[in-house]
Amino acid sequence: MIETPSLVDQYCHGVLRTELGLGTFEAHLGRSEGPPAPGTTFFDTQTGFAVRRWCPPLLGLEPHCLPARYLARRRELGVMEAGRRLLRGSGITTYLVDTGLPGDLTGPAEMARAGEAQAHEIVRLELLAEQVADTSGTVESFLANLAESVHAAAVEAVAFTSVAGVRQGLALAPQPPGPGEVRGAAGRWLADREVGGTLTDPVLLRHLLWIAVASGRPLQLHAGLGEPGNGGSPGRPEARTWGRIDRTDPVLLTDFARATAGLGTDLILLHGYPYHRHAAHLAGIFPHVYADLGPALARTGARAAAVLAEILELAPFGKLLFSSGAHGIPELHVVGARLFREALSRVLGGWVAEGAWSLGDAQRVASMIAAGTARRVYGLDVTDASG
Repeated sequence: MIETPSLVDQYCHGVLRTELGLGTFEAHLGRSEGPPAPGTTFFDTQTGFAVRRWCPPLLGLEPHCLPARYLARRRELGVMEAGRRLLRGSGITTYLVDTGLPGDLTGPAEMARAGEAQAHEIVRLELLAEQVADTSGTVESFLANLAESVHAAAVEAVAFTSVAGVRQGLALAPQPPGPGEVRGAAGRWLADREVGGTLTDPVLLRHLLWIAVASGRPLQLHAGLGEPGNGGSPGRPEARTWGRIDRTDPVLLTDFARATAGLGTDLILLHGYPYHRHAAHLAGIFPHVYADLGPALARTGARAAAVLAEILELAPFGKLLFSSGAHGIPELHVVGARLFREALSRVLGGWVAEGAWSLGDAQRVASMIAAGTARRVYGLDVTDASG
């Protein structure tokens, strides 16, 4: 048995504070931008089946109970108590929380209390820029305030995350835009923008990335299919990635990865599935590039072990990090953690049984992927190891 007593969830979101009806709950199980087709349910997905396998026992029910019974028990306990039981039953000891989504979501401090764990903030660059724009009257003040805000955020945040690749594609130019180019783009965006408007200008998105690189904090880049709603609502561009799949292949980041090598900032490729092998390949090429396991396992459910084995074929083992990628409901934190542990135990345990690996090596690699590498990359205090 491969043991992972400590899990660092290196990328997740908060959970909703409000009670959920069947439709709202079910929406979090699918990858769709709308409700399930008539006569179907998102419980009939790998994620839905995994929720029914792993979550009912944490609420005092038998595994695989019917969805209606599970949701009734959830309502009986109340959203706060159900959330506490689920998060504490996940086995996650540290949460790194992207606070860039709108909605009534718990922040890092609440996640820590509910889950009896440690929690740290990940700052989303695009939201930070949009907030700065709301309070900056001129191009000069916007650009000055933007740089100041990014570097101020770097003092407390463990990392930055960016959806630039999902908004504009991952074929990022390998050099920062020039000052004149940035001022021109800022002037056009501010002139055309209403308060709360979304940043989609490719020049400013690149400018943001390079400010973040200069801060030295790890930089997470969304790639692959992403997660519907990761932009917060269907109207935000990153919530609509379908039809642009070719633009979110992590291999398109090669030039940007090469340009940032040696600058002291690690890049973490998020949501690489179904391009998980490409993400693993880049992690193998560049010393500062890491690959997140995330929804590649959580969304493939019973097939998670096969996907994990494919990633382990290409990436150095110390360049992989566990995450749940969960958003909205604590069940997804549970499923992400349980599927990761099951897949890791099945794959590494199988290699031990075959004599290809020693048990000691398998345990060491499992500990790195589960928590050790994240602690090193994000500079987490050793007290996070025990939660």
